[in-house]
Amino acid sequence: MARVTQATAPWLPRLASRIAWGALFPIVLLGIGWELLASSGHVTPFQLPRLSAVFIRIWDDAQTGELAINAGLTLYRTLVGFAISVVGGVLLGAGMARSVSIRWFFDPIISVGFPMPKIAFLPIMVLWLGFFDVSKIAMIVLDAIFPVVTATLAGLNSVERELIWSARNMGASERELLWQVMLPAALPQILTGLQVSLPLCLIVAVVAEMAMGGYGLGGAMNTASRFADSRGVFAGIVEIAAVGYCLIKLMSLIRRRLLLWHQEALEPTTA
Repeated sequence: MARVTQATAPWLPRLASRIAWGALFPIVLLGIGWELLASSGHVTPFQLPRLSAVFIRIWDDAQTGELAINAGLTLYRTLVGFAISVVGGVLLGAGMARSVSIRWFFDPIISVGFPMPKIAFLPIMVLWLGFFDVSKIAMIVLDAIFPVVTATLAGLNSVERELIWSARNMGASERELLWQVMLPAALPQILTGLQVSLPLCLIVAVVAEMAMGGYGLGGAMNTASRFADSRGVFAGIVEIAAVGYCLIKLMSLIRRRLLLWHQEALEPTTA
């Protein structure tokens, strides 16, 4: 009975508690070191403000609504760009895996574009799309779609041939083979690509906001830097780190829930 109760208990509060306690110790150590260094007199408050002063600034931004606006806009751009990258990347990767002509056309583009610093296209995005959300989201998609495409292509190419032959012998059509056999088998590698792509989306969103200005966590940091507001700059760093940590943990949670059937989810647990 206790076993059933534990299995049916809400998993989200337990997971959130585990994540919070797992991150608490290193964060506390880092915070203590920051506070001690800022109070030691070896650096000026302009170079490194006290962590307590930075938290006061974050609290003030939260009270005025600036934090909610900036974090909300950055998350919106990040998640919209990520969603477009996931859909487009999986479809393109699947097309390259299943069609020789599609792979012949896109393989050189992927090979050249993946290692290229896509931030070089920022002036072109500004010229074509302006300074608003569309250009920033386009920059995110341009950067984040490559890991999804390559992970999808690698995952589909690594599906066991015996599995494909068995499905065909049982009468599966090419469409059923792709959606019911190959994509589920390639899901672990695809999710790995998504785990690489999501923090990349946040990074590009912040960089684009800093370069183009306007609202958002990157834009707020840029504005604080222009006015020599050291506390505002470091507050932005802390806020971006917190948002990034939450996104990474959320993606790990999604992976764990989607791969309950996979070998990596069958590890022994003490829970």
